[in-house]
Amino acid sequence: MRCVIARFPFDLTKTGVLASMKGVKPEQVIGDSVIIGRRTYPLKQVGQVITRQDRRDFSAGEVLRAMTQLGFTCRGLPRVAVPTRALSPLQQASAMLGIPVTG
Repeated sequence: MRCVIARFPFDLTKTGVLASMKGVKPEQVIGDSVIIGRRTYPLKQVGQVITRQDRRDFSAGEVLRAMTQLGFTCRGLPRVAVPTRALSPLQQASAMLGIPVTG
């Protein structure tokens, strides 16, 4: 598949990406990621390996688009649950009984 990453055209194949990433230790995933084989890699690390360019030269979105088109599973940032207000033991017991407690 032909794609453009950082204004340069690349002919990428799924087997070519698998071969390029073979033996590469995954870095810690902080943002978006892609699953290649049994390992989860940050998108920027994959982009750097397959294009041999500096990570500042391309966006994660460009690599995400290419990896998705090749059929790899990509994951975004995990959703963080909104913290809820902690209930006092009295409020929790009242809530379980269905009795509203003010204050």
